[in-house]
Amino acid sequence: MPEKGKNNSLFSEIEKVKLQSNAPLAARMRPRNLDEFAGQKDFIGPGKLLRRMLDAGSVSSLIFFGPPGTGKTSLATIIANITNAKFHYLSAPAATVADIREVIQKARDRLITDKRKTVLFIDEIHRFNRAQQDVLLNDVETGVIILIGATTENPYFAVNSPLLSRSTIFEFKPLEKSEIIELLKNALADGKRGIGSLNVRATEDGLEYIAIMSDGDGRKALTALEIGAMSQKNSGIESIKFDIDVAKESIQQKAIVFDPTGDSHYDLASALQKSMRGSDPDATVYWLARLIAGGQDPRFIARRIAICAAEDVGNADPIATVLAAAAVQISEFVGFPEAQLPLAQAAIYIACAPKSNASAKAIWAAMSDVKNKRTIPVPKHLKDSHYAGAKKQGYGTEYKYPHDWPDGFVAQEYLPGKTSDYYMPTARGREKIMKDYLQKLQNLLKEVKS
Repeated sequence: MPEKGKNNSLFSEIEKVKLQSNAPLAARMRPRNLDEFAGQKDFIGPGKLLRRMLDAGSVSSLIFFGPPGTGKTSLATIIANITNAKFHYLSAPAATVADIREVIQKARDRLITDKRKTVLFIDEIHRFNRAQQDVLLNDVETGVIILIGATTENPYFAVNSPLLSRSTIFEFKPLEKSEIIELLKNALADGKRGIGSLNVRATEDGLEYIAIMSDGDGRKALTALEIGAMSQKNSGIESIKFDIDVAKESIQQKAIVFDPTGDSHYDLASALQKSMRGSDPDATVYWLARLIAGGQDPRFIARRIAICAAEDVGNADPIATVLAAAAVQISEFVGFPEAQLPLAQAAIYIACAPKSNASAKAIWAAMSDVKNKRTIPVPKHLKDSHYAGAKKQGYGTEYKYPHDWPDGFVAQEYLPGKTSDYYMPTARGREKIMKDYLQKLQNLLKEVKS
């Protein structure tokens, strides 16, 4: 019998849902064992790490993270079935420190009296604050409880380091199209848990459409299948057909998984900038579209584009920075949806422009010297001389005005004690002109010295 109170086992809670006649198809079709489990073959497949841990009966504390509908809770129920440990379930948004302590105390008593371990499954563990997470540390480390935490957030941001160091982390990936189609076909064929008794005639294009639009979310795909089938059953139609037309009416427009405050925010921004730097306009505009469709602030996108123009294109094509600056202003002025046009124009131009980070490297090196080496004073001939008393101090008196010389250039010292060049232009794009001009000045210096 399950223990009374808030902390009933996850397995018993899921079984209660399954037994309800109105349980959703996705709940009824939860896998009962590893053979029925879809996806995540890189760690649950034969010979892989988690499978070996389960086969050996040595499950340590685990953190499951990944998008919704990828099997995190389902795998936890399977572990509940194949382990001899007592299983407890807590939902992080609703749980308190008192709830955690209650489970831990029962786990200690159980370990002493029955020598039986306890698995504590915490759904949405990223919603626990630091104090709640800290309560778990000692008992996870000593083995009083085996923690399984599930989260849609990157645990390296959402879970504190001490708890991470005591756990094995597994990343759940969105299900492949073929895996979702297999889930749908299993539900169509299963007359007890699925909708096999309805004799639904599903077409391949209908199932494929659902598999694509569910975007790797198995729960969403099964829900769409159930809606399409049950809507016809309830309407009195004798023959239930699930084709692409029915599929389109059974699933909402694809939702873009994006959290402007989470790590996906930075992952997408990183992909955009690296694609521009890598001169791939198609990848650039795709990641830009992902950011826009996800509701990202146009100012954030425009800033990223402007940074890339200055850092990765620089003087190889100065127009890139001009376009980026225009995109910043226009996108803020007009807002979405029109802002996507100047943002796309600037981003694609940067992707197609010749690349040079010589300007960026120059300022990085100069900043490093300013912070870490002895400060170089301004030479007297370069100091400001536009005030009374400056000439008495000798400020600016020996300065040579370059425009007084035929080439607009005259040899004089601008940085005393310089040992190396900061700016080393490439031979790409317009920067080649700068490189050639600087070399010409060097040749003039050599002529003067000779």
